[in-house]
Amino acid sequence: MNIYEIVHHSYLFEQIAANELPQLLDCLKSRTSNFPKDYTIIAEGDFTDEMGIVLQGSVHIVRHDFWGNRTVVTYIGEGGTFAETVAFSQSPSEVSAITSQPTTILFLNINKVVTTCSTNCVYHHMLIENLVRLLSHKNLELMQKINHITKHNTREKLRSYLSAESKRQGNKKTFTIPFDRQHLADYLCVERSAMSTELSKMRSEGLVDYHKSTFTLLEEN
Repeated sequence: MNIYEIVHHSYLFEQIAANELPQLLDCLKSRTSNFPKDYTIIAEGDFTDEMGIVLQGSVHIVRHDFWGNRTVVTYIGEGGTFAETVAFSQSPSEVSAITSQPTTILFLNINKVVTTCSTNCVYHHMLIENLVRLLSHKNLELMQKINHITKHNTREKLRSYLSAESKRQGNKKTFTIPFDRQHLADYLCVERSAMSTELSKMRSEGLVDYHKSTFTLLEEN
């Protein structure tokens, strides 16, 4: 795993030269931690002053209601970031960050990110601009999810999500999604059994084909 290569492709470090990253990460007092699968890095109600970047593995951002029902808010893969809003707002987290596999996280103190250093280096100004772009990008992702889950039925939710995922991956007809069946159901706010039934119907009608988390979108006849 090349930490600097992964970090260089993160939204937060856009336009920053790769050879400057070691010095910059040192300036930011970054730290790295390893976590096992299903580990809760941040729980609902927690406070944190750090944002995380996934170096290896993946994280699900989830929310639980009073009765323990789970909704997957989003998936954070390699190079993705999380907890920046909680850290910056200094408010208790309304979601949990849970690893979906063994995962390595690079943590950055949010105050170090948004406060220029004593040398007033240009990279801190870039970080602040990139953080604003990053938060805007995440807001667009949440708006897209709202578009999926407000569809009238399970089939329309599936079609909306799969179409968007195809587009996100370069308009590929065959692509792999970052969810298993249960996590996909939680993400779309539907029951797993109902979703599986609808997927089977869509496959029998020639709309999609799939194997585990790999889907192929087919032309409608």
